[in-house]
Amino acid sequence: MMDQTPSQDASVAAAVAMLRETVAPDWEYGWDAAGQTPMQVAGQAPSQVAGQAPSQVAGQAPAPTITAIVLGSGLGSLADKIESPVIVPFGDIPGFAHSTASGHRGQLVFGTLGGEPLIAMAGRLHRYEGWTDDQVTFPIRVMQGLGARRLIASNAAGGVNPKLAVGDIVVLCDQINWLHARRQIAVPDKTVPDKTVPSETGAASAGFTIGFPAGRRGQLFDPQLVSLALSAAREGGFVAVQGTYLATLGPTYETRAEYRMMRRIGADVVGMSTAGEVLMAANLGMSVLALSIVSNVADPDRAKVADHAEVLEAGDAAAAKLEGIVRRILSGHRV
Repeated sequence: MMDQTPSQDASVAAAVAMLRETVAPDWEYGWDAAGQTPMQVAGQAPSQVAGQAPSQVAGQAPAPTITAIVLGSGLGSLADKIESPVIVPFGDIPGFAHSTASGHRGQLVFGTLGGEPLIAMAGRLHRYEGWTDDQVTFPIRVMQGLGARRLIASNAAGGVNPKLAVGDIVVLCDQINWLHARRQIAVPDKTVPDKTVPSETGAASAGFTIGFPAGRRGQLFDPQLVSLALSAAREGGFVAVQGTYLATLGPTYETRAEYRMMRRIGADVVGMSTAGEVLMAANLGMSVLALSIVSNVADPDRAKVADHAEVLEAGDAAAAKLEGIVRRILSGHRV
């Protein structure tokens, strides 16, 4: 497991600085003359900036909206559609862990899609790979520090709702997070600027505490983005439905009894990622949309062995649907 630095904020700052230097000659962030993005103020940690972001953005006219996209299992091909790409491997970025899961490239891709600037995370990190909550959500903090004001997360998930079919798109409207270990993800505490919370390895992260995003009232996902995604699917001639995502630690597929339990507590799809990323993005003040491609459908009464190759195949087959929704979001909604 990768060692954590004494300060997560320092690690984020180092990663942001490295990426800005790497991609600045080739990709336009919309930085102002002082080198500040809409979400970054010189000399301040990202956790401090989050609460100031609205006024910072309002004071700059105009600045491009930067979207962060997390591409999950089987969905990495969307990264190939990004125009004028600048690719940075995870291993080149200070503080980044490396992805070991099949189908996850482990790259940040900077560029545009349909003329709109974005940062794509081609591949993600999982708790089942041995990474901590802080390490799994570290890329979200870095992308926010680079100016991202919106997160679109995607994944391939197993269908728990029997009405779903392989290849369906589920627009997440809620989540059940079973990824917790002995503590939840450390999130910004804007009310106690100097508060520190020990990480799982004993390192301290300044300005972070544990809790649900203030002001969200139980709503992690942006209702406007959810509505826009559903409309984009209709315009594209396919169906997308709202649903609840259940995140498990993995890396095993569920038993028949577990599928029955998950359905009874309200889950529509189940996977091994996304929940932590969503929680971190919401706490950083980002608008959040998450999309699941149904890779297999569980029928507890008819046992069938789930296969990761099938998950990747389903993701590839549904990639065009996902791309259509993402393009519509980028072109039709600006935060």
